[in-house]
Amino acid sequence: MVVAEVYKALGDPTRLEIIRRLSTKPTCTIGELSENLGVSRQGARKQLQVLVNANLVHLEQHGRTTQVSLETKTLEAARAFISQIESQWDKRLKALKDFTEA
Repeated sequence: MVVAEVYKALGDPTRLEIIRRLSTKPTCTIGELSENLGVSRQGARKQLQVLVNANLVHLEQHGRTTQVSLETKTLEAARAFISQIESQWDKRLKALKDFTEA
């Protein structure tokens, strides 16, 4: 997984809303995800393809419907990346605080 691809994919409000919806329901159809999303079903499919390319969602055909599910390992890796940066900043800010108070 390339972290930059993940955050680039999450940078779009429509794709972010798709991820939010999938976080509340384990699997959805494309039709369910595109409902009240402000894009057509075809538009939702294009947005989903970006998420698939970033390995954020998985598509699985079941007859005429496509089930969409989150790739939680990818989201966890993206969260871990942010946590690592947060930890580094916390250490640097603490060192700055200690320096200024000394």
